[in-house]
Amino acid sequence: MTRVAVIGAGSFGANHVRVVAESPRAQLKYVVDANGERAREQAAQHGAEAATDYREVIGKADAAIVAVPTVAHAEVACALLEAGIDVLVEKPIAPSLAEADRIAAAAERGGRIVQVGHLERFNPAVLALEKIATIPLFFEIHRMSVFTLRSLDVDVVLDLMIHDLDIVLALAGSPLKDVKAAGISVLSPKVDIANVRLEFENGCVANLTASRVSTERVRKLRVFQPRQYISIDYAKRSAAVFTVGGPQGIEFEQLEVDHGEPLKLQFDHFLDCVETRATPKLDARVARKTLEAALSVLAKIEEHAGVVAKTLAAGWKP
Repeated sequence: MTRVAVIGAGSFGANHVRVVAESPRAQLKYVVDANGERAREQAAQHGAEAATDYREVIGKADAAIVAVPTVAHAEVACALLEAGIDVLVEKPIAPSLAEADRIAAAAERGGRIVQVGHLERFNPAVLALEKIATIPLFFEIHRMSVFTLRSLDVDVVLDLMIHDLDIVLALAGSPLKDVKAAGISVLSPKVDIANVRLEFENGCVANLTASRVSTERVRKLRVFQPRQYISIDYAKRSAAVFTVGGPQGIEFEQLEVDHGEPLKLQFDHFLDCVETRATPKLDARVARKTLEAALSVLAKIEEHAGVVAKTLAAGWKP
């Protein structure tokens, strides 16, 4: 049985604690959090040990889930990997490509497993979509959330949109050719709303909108490919397919979707890789590619902000 430590027991880390504790394949060995009271409370619920320093788990855990703020991913993940511990690190893999490379290099040197928590890739609706995707030509994606105080160390692109960037990059099957983007800050110092258009070398186009200041929670993806339109509801974990053909002209089908919890499916995949030493579906290489696209989006948003600032400085009037 794999001994697992969860590093970071905040709002999302607590979900990891629950999933590990419920797994028949793992032992929740440690819950680590800078807030000692929080670590002790969650550890006590599941018969685990509590700690405030992640280094205390070295030599006492086989694998770890790193759910600390993004700015600390490289520090924590690299230290654990170099100590011989396999790591599942939350998305994004790191705030910079250099730090992502550090994590990848540390894993390679020690022959360790690194999986990155792009959770939507384990959403049953997305798993069903992957099976029928042929030649995606156009994506329309909306991801809206109400404002919370979590993940304010990163902007909405690295917080929310990165899920969809990861899926589009995986399904488009072509190098990214061009990025256009705009975004603004509303309730935090970071970008809270962003709209992006991606163009790929094979002609595929994707429009993505993400907001963390919405009044409602919306998570939907629509993809168009030859003779088909597929609609995914991430939240409901449902998928519908409209296909040209048949006696009615257009046939409708509700895809059969498994109803597993994405976080549990993700953890099971991680355990599979830990046990067999297989390369994870979302390893450091894949996560770096997604991070690179996200940083390109942020660069375009910054360019747009500069244009807007010049317009306002020039005294624009309606």
